[in-house]
Amino acid sequence: MTRNKTTNGLSGWLERFSQKATHATGTSMAFALALGTIIIWGVTGPLFEFSNTWQLVINTGTTIVTFLMVFLIQRTQNKDSLAVHLKLNEIVAAIEGASNRLIDVEDLTEDEIATLHKHYQKLASMSKKDVNLGESHSIEEATQRHQRKHQKAR
Repeated sequence: MTRNKTTNGLSGWLERFSQKATHATGTSMAFALALGTIIIWGVTGPLFEFSNTWQLVINTGTTIVTFLMVFLIQRTQNKDSLAVHLKLNEIVAAIEGASNRLIDVEDLTEDEIATLHKHYQKLASMSKKDVNLGESHSIEEATQRHQRKHQKAR
């Protein structure tokens, strides 16, 4: 699959900026910087006589950072969630015998998902009654599946 990493315009710039910001804010250095800011703010309290302005500085700063981080975290969560769904869709589509109705299951209504959930709960319940987990999902079964997969690829 060819990946086009060069997106132009404002959208491309925002994408690159948010990726860098997400990476930077998830580091130990970012945590140390935030902790250092809080320590410095706390230590300077007596210097500013714990004034309203002194409190307003930290309140305003943390409010702005929190506001921006909510959107950054949501963006990252949306992208990660979509990537996981795509990978799972690929697996479902590739496995012989798997139900294709599970592809894009995240787009179903809550009632439809609840119906499917009940169906799979029933299957899990039946599986527990039949045999133990080691017998129903053995290493040998996985090895055979792996060998069949590679034979088809040749």
